[in-house]
Amino acid sequence: MNKEKRSAIYRRLQERDPSPSTELDWVDPFELLVAVVLSAQATDVSVNKATAELFPVANTPEKILRLGVARLKRYIRTIGLFNSKADNIIKTCRILIEDHGGQVPRTREALEKLPGVGRKTANVILNTAFGEPTIAVDTHIFRVANRTRMAKGKNPLEVETRLTRLTPPEFRKDAHHWLILHGRYVCKARKPECPRCVIADLCEFPDKTPEDS
Repeated sequence: MNKEKRSAIYRRLQERDPSPSTELDWVDPFELLVAVVLSAQATDVSVNKATAELFPVANTPEKILRLGVARLKRYIRTIGLFNSKADNIIKTCRILIEDHGGQVPRTREALEKLPGVGRKTANVILNTAFGEPTIAVDTHIFRVANRTRMAKGKNPLEVETRLTRLTPPEFRKDAHHWLILHGRYVCKARKPECPRCVIADLCEFPDKTPEDS
């Protein structure tokens, strides 16, 4: 895919959604961090339901530590892998208090040292909480980037590297949100909704879903 076509794709996604953001509910970087950790292998809807109960009770590292791992698990028990996620959140809260003054760090290196935080989660925090032009490649973005031929890669890091290099600077900050939402609601895994796709004529996927299917 050439750069003109890639820029045209971003412009159309921008026109459809000028101010994209995550669908997770949060009000500060710590709430976002907890929500993103919980969202691994879980839907944003399920995470929002859990944090709607949790955050009014405990939404700081100090409050979650006082809550304790057993009580934390009660709030997030509807989310997959809640046992390990609760343990990671408690450990993360201790590190934030002991090493970062209770604040979420703003560097990738520091974020990736937190339990349960990998490269994708760090990219989400850097982008959504701090406005950095990072691109967090999840399953949706991996699929969209490969399917459209915007940035082909065999693994998430390859796709991230190519997307970051090939995405024009003016679109880089919001690219993550546009692509994930497009993959979640239009360019779906089993049956992409090509007939209603705003970038269908620019997409280089050879097996587009026909109008009458």
